[in-house]
Amino acid sequence: MTIELERPRGAIAMRGVEVHFGEGKTAVQALDGIDLAIAPGEFLGVVGPSGCGKSTLLELVSGLARPSSGSVRFEGKQLQAEVPDGVGVVFQEDSSMPWLSVRQNVGFGLRTSALPQKEIAERVDHAISFMGLAEFRNSFIRELSTGTRRIVDLACLVAHRPAVILLDEPSSGIAQREVEALAPVVERLRDEMGASLVIIEHDIPFVSGVADRLIALDQGRVVTTGSPSDVLAHPDVIESYLGTSSAAIARSGGTE
Repeated sequence: MTIELERPRGAIAMRGVEVHFGEGKTAVQALDGIDLAIAPGEFLGVVGPSGCGKSTLLELVSGLARPSSGSVRFEGKQLQAEVPDGVGVVFQEDSSMPWLSVRQNVGFGLRTSALPQKEIAERVDHAISFMGLAEFRNSFIRELSTGTRRIVDLACLVAHRPAVILLDEPSSGIAQREVEALAPVVERLRDEMGASLVIIEHDIPFVSGVADRLIALDQGRVVTTGSPSDVLAHPDVIESYLGTSSAAIARSGGTE
């Protein structure tokens, strides 16, 4: 079942964004002059070495942090320091409640909504079916693998039907077979929900296989952005993140 949105949604725009922590000689520049536009329905992957500013960028898009200077807008409106309506976030840490069933977890966040109980039940059932969790609907979270729990977290977002979905290292800590199974799941979020996706990811083959576009960061600045193949072939990306050895180039899916 495809979720029909009223109109294309999920546009995000950053202009001249800088983020720094601390003051004086101890100040840390997390992001430095970021200009970024994410189109409705676009799947953007963010890559770069540890400490390059990926997590800070995700926090800005989610509304969980504010820039030191510059602007971050969601659908034309300036973001404040809170998650805006229409934006859903899944962080690395498992946010599910292990003592509840899959169905109870998916419906938990809708309990305080103004939706009628019938619509809440329909959304929960649809999210479970949409994410391929029907066989686990009555299973307790503690009985599931890490990868399946990750998909439950995504189902919780689907129930809210966001216009933008932010994923923080979704492949982290799960088996390779679960990473491979995750790829078509996240693609469905865009293709059938019409949502924009922003994904921070260290697994280069995974993110380059699902993203429309990559942006590479290093020391808080944009190194390059473009198609996955173009970004991964950029010499500065190879030097700062992938490395120049044959093994590193092979990991990226490129050639020497």
